[in-house]
Amino acid sequence: MIEARALRRTFKGVEAVRGIDLDVHEREIVGFLGPNGAGKTTTLRMLTTLLKPTSGTATVAGHDLVSDPSGVRKSIGYVAQGGMFTPLSLIGAELRLQARLYGHSAREARRRVGEVLERVDLAGFENRSPASLSGGQARRADLALGLVHTPRVLFLDEPTNGLDPRARAELWSYIRGLKTTIFLSTHYLDEADALCDRVLIIDGGRIVASGSPAELKRDHAVGTLDEVFLTVTGRPMEQVAA
Repeated sequence: MIEARALRRTFKGVEAVRGIDLDVHEREIVGFLGPNGAGKTTTLRMLTTLLKPTSGTATVAGHDLVSDPSGVRKSIGYVAQGGMFTPLSLIGAELRLQARLYGHSAREARRRVGEVLERVDLAGFENRSPASLSGGQARRADLALGLVHTPRVLFLDEPTNGLDPRARAELWSYIRGLKTTIFLSTHYLDEADALCDRVLIIDGGRIVASGSPAELKRDHAVGTLDEVFLTVTGRPMEQVAA
C-alpha cells in the first residue's frame, strides 16, 4: 500500500529526510517512531502530498506522489497533530461535507457519518461544536473525520499527543479495531508497542532500525526486563496475620 525508495527532503540546504526506503502492506499498522526533529512529520507530509519530495520515489495505494498526487489524496485519510475541525462548525455538518467532497451522495454521507461516529463512541454528537468536546472526544472526532470517506490508507500523526492515560487507552482501542492500512507517527514507545505490527525508527532523517515491537525489544533493549520475579522468605502471610 505504501512504497518509498530513496525519499529525500531538503530545506534550505538542510536534509530533513535523507533517503528513506519503506514498505507498508495492506491492513498493516506500521509505527514511525523517533525523537522530535528526526524527520517523522516531514516524511508523513511527503507521503500525504503536503510536501513535494526533493528526490526519490514513492507510491501510496498505487498512486505516484509526484505524477498523481490527486490519486493519492483520494485514497488516504490524514489525521494531523492539531484539531481537524473548523472551530465554529458542527461535528455532523463537517463530517458530511468531508464525505461529499470525496464523492459520496448526500444520503450516503449521512449514513457514513452515523456509522463512523458510532464506531468512535460519539453517536449523537452531530450537533455538538468542537469547542464543547473533551480532549479525548476531540481526538476521536478527528479520527472520524479521517475515516468518514472510507480511505484505503490512514495516516495518523501523533494521534494521542497530550491526552491523559485513560483517553489514550480508549483511542488505542478504536485504532486497533480499524480494518484498514495505518501509518502512525509517534514518539511514545508504549503506543508503538500496543498498536503496531511493525515499527520503523527514524533518527537524523534516516531509518536506523525496523521490525516488530518484540524484535526491536529483543535486539536493541539494554538493561531492561519484561518480567520481575520476587521471592519472599520467612513465615507465611497467614502466620504473620495471626
